[in-house]
Order: sequence, then C-alpha cells, then structure tokens
Amino acid sequence: MIHLTRNGHVATIALARPEAKNALPTAAWQALAAAARDVGDARAVILRSDVPGIFSAGADVREFERLQADPALRTRFREAMREGIEAIAALPMPVIAAIDGGCFGAAVALILAADIRIAGAQAEFAITPARLGLGYPREDVARLEAQLGRGMAALLLFTGDKLRPDEVHKIGLVELKTRKAIDTATAMASAIAGNAPEAIRLLKRTLGGERTDQGFEDAFGGAEFAEGLAAFRARRSPAW
Repeated sequence: MIHLTRNGHVATIALARPEAKNALPTAAWQALAAAARDVGDARAVILRSDVPGIFSAGADVREFERLQADPALRTRFREAMREGIEAIAALPMPVIAAIDGGCFGAAVALILAADIRIAGAQAEFAITPARLGLGYPREDVARLEAQLGRGMAALLLFTGDKLRPDEVHKIGLVELKTRKAIDTATAMASAIAGNAPEAIRLLKRTLGGERTDQGFEDAFGGAEFAEGLAAFRARRSPAW
C-alpha cells in the first residue's frame, strides 16, 4: 500500500493501492507513518502516487461501514490517520507532494502536511466529508485555514466542490501547476538535495515557527558555511 524508495539523497513515499484508487484504510495510515520514520538522512522527500490517474481517494469509505457499529474502531482509525499525517508533517527535510490525478477527502489533509504541493494537468481536488455526513479533524481544518484563509477553507469544506489545477493554484492550495507534477517534483527535489542539508533543515524549522536565532548565528561557525564560502571563492560546486 505504501512504498518507500531512495535515489541518492531523495526519498520517495508512494501510495500504491490500485484496486481501491489509493483509498487509505487504517493500516495504510500506519504504514505511511512507518515509511516516514524510515527515510533516514534523505535531503528531500517526494510524496506521490504509483497509480496512474489518481493521487488518492482519501480514507477508505469501505472501512467506514465497520466504524458505524464500533466506537473503538473509530478511535483507532482517527489515531492512525493522525499518526500518518503528522509523521509527514514532522519530517525535518522538505516534503514535496506531487499530485497527478484525483486528490479527495483525507488526501487533501495529507498533502497539506507537505511543504510544497505541485498539481499536474489531470489533478482534481475536493474535500468531501460533508457529503458523507462527517466532519474533518481539527488539525487538518487548522492547516487548511492556515493555507487558504478561513473563508476559502469554509467554502471547500461546506460545499465539497471539485476543483481543477487552475482553481487550486489561484486560491493557494498548491504552489505550482504543471503538465506533469511528478517530473517537476523530481527536478525540484534534486535541486533541494544539492543545497546544504543542515541549512535546509534550519530553514524548515524557521518556517515552522521555531525560534532559530541561535541556529542562525551558529551556522556562521559551522562546516557547511565554511565549505559554501570556500566553494564560492573557488568558483566550484560545494561538497555537502
């Protein structure tokens, strides 16, 4: 269901459940968290689908029938989904979500845990819990509101309308729209991996709101800055 691969300094976490349009049951959310824990010292991570035409249908609706009658399973499902999404959000290196195909329901919450979102030409997006008589976890609503603002977040949550790449790019749900998201994400991840890895991690922590004044100052005395400055002076590529 979840495949983790590594190509040099770039790790890829791929959704791979073609028989269910990458709908994610409880076990898949747990596997997603395990994959995030196993990326090791990668300098960039790509989150993508291995199934043509779909990113993910979201949480597995077929599993929801069991949740109707079993409150304990509801808690397990909610906690597993939280574990998977937060594991992606907590990765210390940049995460790029490449969306080539449909991205619905909880899958939108998943891509919001990434740092950068890229929509391909065939991408579609909808947040659909209201159409099933369900809510959306508070952490995911908070990320959606932080990304889009309260009014636009409300519009997507209350209507469940399907949006195409031009629309989601205009409102800021994705940072880039391109013909093929995976190709663009691969090139971007390679470029990120070519920069100083500890500096990138420091920048990500700063973007996340952490006070990094000491880290900013310490970097001037660090090995990465020494190498970067030496490479700049010698007009060569730095060796990170």
